Amino acid sequence: MRCFVSLRNSRGFTLVNAIFILVVLAALGAFMVTMSGVQSRTPVLALQGARAYQAAQTGIEWGIARAVAGSCSASTSFAVEGFAVTVSCSTAAAPIVEGASTYNVYELDALASSGTYGAGDYVSRRMTARVTGP
Repeated sequence: MRCFVSLRNSRGFTLVNAIFILVVLAALGAFMVTMSGVQSRTPVLALQGARAYQAAQTGIEWGIARAVAGSCSASTSFAVEGFAVTVSCSTAAAPIVEGASTYNVYELDALASSGTYGAGDYVSRRMTARVTGP
């Protein structure tokens, strides 16, 4: 018995393997490029998030100062270091009476945002506070 494998039947087999390996390596390369882009943007977005938090905190502090002074306006907008800050203030329905003192309760909401909603560089932070004043 002779065991001969015909070379005619195995033609092109190496070409299929080579194409498969090239496709897999190209996919891995594309994945690595995408991941390196994500890794380079992550610290920038984290910093922008911290800046947005501080801008919202600024809005809350500004609103508290206005509420304690007795001028709680419905909504005010201003800019802080590239962030649009919107502060809204509302008074609770009834004042609080403690002994001979009467207090108003103010609810503050501050939204700080930068960029366009839906874009890759959009960042926003919202803070709320409740404070009593005259």
